[in-house]
Amino acid sequence: MSNRFKKKVAVITGAAQGIGKRVAEKMAKEKGTLVLVDRSVIVHDVAQEIASKTKMDVLSLTADLEKFAECQRVMDAAVEKFARLDILINNVGGTIWTKPFEHYQEEEIEAEVRRSLFPTLWCCRAAITHMLANGQGSIVNVSSIATRGVNRVPYGAAKGGVNALTACLAFENGERGIRVNATAPGATEAPPRLIPRNSAQQSEQEQAWYRQIYTQSVDSSLMKRYGTLDEQAEPILFLASDDASYITGTVLPVGGGDQG
Repeated sequence: MSNRFKKKVAVITGAAQGIGKRVAEKMAKEKGTLVLVDRSVIVHDVAQEIASKTKMDVLSLTADLEKFAECQRVMDAAVEKFARLDILINNVGGTIWTKPFEHYQEEEIEAEVRRSLFPTLWCCRAAITHMLANGQGSIVNVSSIATRGVNRVPYGAAKGGVNALTACLAFENGERGIRVNATAPGATEAPPRLIPRNSAQQSEQEQAWYRQIYTQSVDSSLMKRYGTLDEQAEPILFLASDDASYITGTVLPVGGGDQG
């Protein structure tokens, strides 16, 4: 096992479950110093589990990252605790509803954009000042291949914004020591969500629309299968690490050949 993240302080958002949790577990094995953030208190259990296995100090915070002030609080807390901020993994987001665009209500469209664009936008803004002060940093945003897909137009639009944010921020900061990249995961096998994106009971029609997004994702994949959490986490870790020191402004599709 390499120690790519030794003496690196990393903020990982959406760390209570799924891809974010797997990234945290793997980065801890490579000696990273972790700040785990989620809106759910489950993130504290994840941090405690990682700390007990690695014997390292792990900071966990709950926050509503749809609000800039909360993102600022998180980044400030990371620097106050560990005196630096080297890596930011923006993993918050996910479609709340799945249906054809004509069935979305105004408030639902706004909620999708708040969920899947603003946490990444705000966290980048809150982190960048700390990274600039340190003269270096690596940001990895988790986008989605759903920028070309069915039944998730507002979510796809939000993730398209994440892609643009990634490129523009990389342009601004390429000569200032800060790299900004993204991965675009495809359909991924994961345990049942501990924190549902939408707690409302789905109708039969809504369940059919939801199944369509997975059918389309697999059909679009050259490998005709779902990815695993490990297959999603490893590209994120690579882009975050110094192994990717000459890569910035890149959105890497991780969808079995589906380019998004």
